[in-house]
Amino acid sequence: MKNRLLFKTVSLLIVLAMLMLGLSMIQDVVKDRIRNRDYAVQSVVSSLAGSQTLIGPALVQNCTETTSTPNGKKIEYTTREFQRQLLPDSVSHNANAAMEERSRGLHLINAYVLHDQIQASFTNADQFAQPPSATSAAKASVSCGKLYLSFALSDPRGIRSATVEANNKELNVESGTSLEHYSKGIQSEINPATLKKGEPLSISLKLQLLGTERLAFTPIGAENKVTLTADWPHPSFGGSFLPARREVTDNGFTANWEISSLATSASTAFTRQQGLCSSGYGDSEPDYTVTSAARAAASGNGPCLETMNTEFVNPVNVYSLSDRSTKYGVLFVILTFVAVGLFEVMKKLRVHPVQYLLVGSALCSFFLLLISLSEHLGFATAYVIAASSCVALLAFYATHILGSIKRGLPFAAAISALYGLLYVLLQLEQTALVVGSIALFAVLALVMICTRHVDWYAFGHSDSDAPSKAVADKELA
Repeated sequence: MKNRLLFKTVSLLIVLAMLMLGLSMIQDVVKDRIRNRDYAVQSVVSSLAGSQTLIGPALVQNCTETTSTPNGKKIEYTTREFQRQLLPDSVSHNANAAMEERSRGLHLINAYVLHDQIQASFTNADQFAQPPSATSAAKASVSCGKLYLSFALSDPRGIRSATVEANNKELNVESGTSLEHYSKGIQSEINPATLKKGEPLSISLKLQLLGTERLAFTPIGAENKVTLTADWPHPSFGGSFLPARREVTDNGFTANWEISSLATSASTAFTRQQGLCSSGYGDSEPDYTVTSAARAAASGNGPCLETMNTEFVNPVNVYSLSDRSTKYGVLFVILTFVAVGLFEVMKKLRVHPVQYLLVGSALCSFFLLLISLSEHLGFATAYVIAASSCVALLAFYATHILGSIKRGLPFAAAISALYGLLYVLLQLEQTALVVGSIALFAVLALVMICTRHVDWYAFGHSDSDAPSKAVADKELA
């Protein structure tokens, strides 16, 4: 073909398409490993306990109103069931989470044991000493069942121990709750006769709870205070409220929340049995407590149940970093082809499309090495090994296809800089775009400067300017 430049361009486009297909297959492998990690987490959750959301405590009593209506010589009776609820005036959590890392195959899951001391006060608890007045008709009577202190949990399988005291008197603890929709958790029966008029009911609840990866509290009281400490140095705070104060060190963290009922609609959502609010990032919070009826109610216009969330995250997620790195694969290949093409143009060499394909394949193999090694060695170590191996291979191969060691070493240095830039981009979050943009602009400027005197017409139609194989072999020797 007379027009060598056109032939080379078409050939390189075909090579690039083949490499993109290979990169897409590697991305599928990475996504498959991410799915395996999610399956491992779900496997641990199904046999241990999931993320925990603490809802309560609240006083709950189920009542029945019976109305009699004369109908000729007969009397018809109608009944209406309802539930009395009283939310606390103040709730305080003094919680400590001790991490217990679990594993499933190659995957590590952040589990924790929560020791929580909960103090709650109910100022108007004495209203439960008498049944409520009938509201439907004069000829109606109201009867109420047992009064319970209910405390809902997202996954009660994680309960290791629980003790409840009311006015310094220990109560029996039962599984489940009297709440209509938040049915999972614990409850304790309270004798209404012990509630004295004008005296608040003080509740002390000590809870030892097992969970995985996430912990959340709901501010359903008039005043809510949460103090959370943990021996995990990488917390991620979310939900509807961030901590008012937090201190994160290499040994763990301490976080404090102080939420007033004026700042949240959680009490209203709790009374209406609404579902948990979304995380604010487009995903719903894991919800093991709310039943389908509550979720249906949450789909209406009522407020959702707000939470204060803490996630125990890993600072270096090898799967997310590997997934991000593969997204730079096409850019890697294109920049490397540009580097080889510069040597072709500047040194008047001939590099076959098959050689481009082999160079690109070596670059693609880096991403496969990275994900496979990082599962065993950690991301940083795996990155160094994979990058060093690929640079060494490309340096050896470039020395021969470019005709000399003097040309192969600068090419290897450029590839090393490219890997270094990728590692920097993976560590950055907020500034990754600006750093990447500046780097691409610098590469474009370098290419334009190096090729400013190139006669592209002559390069496209002439083959006489390429050195013979004998000359290249002599220079290599």
